[in-house]
Amino acid sequence: MSHAPSNEPLQRTPLFEVCQEAGGRMIDFGGWELPVQFTGILEEHAAVRERAGLFDVSHMGEILVRGAQAEAFLQKCTCNDVSKLTDGRIHYTGLLYPTGGFVDDILIYRNSATDYFVVVNAANTPKDFAWFLEQSKGYDVEVVNASADYAQMALQGPLAETILQPLTSVKLAEIKYYRFAKGDVCGVPAIVSRTGYTGEDGFEIYVAPAEAPAIYRKILADGKPLGCVPIGLGARDTLRLESKMALYGNDIDKDHTPIEADLDWIVRLDKGEFNGSDVLKEQKADGVSRKLIGFEMVDRGIARHEYPVVEGGTEVGVVTSGTHSPTLKKAIGLAYLPLRMCDVGTEFMILVRGKETKARVVPTPFYKRAK
Repeated sequence: MSHAPSNEPLQRTPLFEVCQEAGGRMIDFGGWELPVQFTGILEEHAAVRERAGLFDVSHMGEILVRGAQAEAFLQKCTCNDVSKLTDGRIHYTGLLYPTGGFVDDILIYRNSATDYFVVVNAANTPKDFAWFLEQSKGYDVEVVNASADYAQMALQGPLAETILQPLTSVKLAEIKYYRFAKGDVCGVPAIVSRTGYTGEDGFEIYVAPAEAPAIYRKILADGKPLGCVPIGLGARDTLRLESKMALYGNDIDKDHTPIEADLDWIVRLDKGEFNGSDVLKEQKADGVSRKLIGFEMVDRGIARHEYPVVEGGTEVGVVTSGTHSPTLKKAIGLAYLPLRMCDVGTEFMILVRGKETKARVVPTPFYKRAK
């Protein structure tokens, strides 16, 4: 996600004031003014892994795809198999260019065979919407950018269900992972899905923007005795990286395909043709020349986004994400490496602040919660 300064005023979510009130330190994140942290990244990270944390994710975009050919249209635009979705189910997929590269990584919620709710990455919303419109020519389908109609919160962590259940009419225990239900939260109409970006159990809650601040305050107040705290972007990044969840603009982009990004599991080549399917078929058959792998640092140092991987002084790969893992107490990261260097255990060098620093390929995800 770009952090390039621009002259545009920063956008604010409906929860901007409440996040400030809760002590959030605000930064520019892809054109949005969002909290990077409240009490501190390590404390917030631990709260989500051990108890619960509440995130403002209202900057995410929501696009409605409706009409007689909604399924066929989404099948063409994305790599996962939309026909496998049933009402109340969600899947993760790639919105792809004909080159096989990512327009974005998205979630598709199925309300019915003719009605889908698509969640896209914040900074990509205008681009994704324009792409959907362009692709929809010739299809009996309506595409609506409904982002302004929704605020979104994520309550994540092992105590998320305990905290949220008294506040909602939805029977949370009945919502399995990657499913959703409609009901109310704090008496307000809501969509509640068992999804998240942390590797923990938890829920994402969509409500009308005007209703969001009161709900955010209520969840925090009721969750406080159980150790629930507000969480910023800093801990969101360490949590998602430990769980090897890709970040658009870092780990995936228009220049990398899902197969190169180690996301083969969202590619359904047997569903028929779709944008990029010929490229992906070829990669599946002939293999790829590079792959996204997980690594841990052997030498001291943290390898960050865009640090070069070198071999004999020549750049052969690049780090896409890197941080100190609070859970594992070591420096970890993701990098694109030539295929010959991708086996678990392979050691390689990263230029960390100009100095060759040793790293090792490890299995991913780095962290997996006990079921």
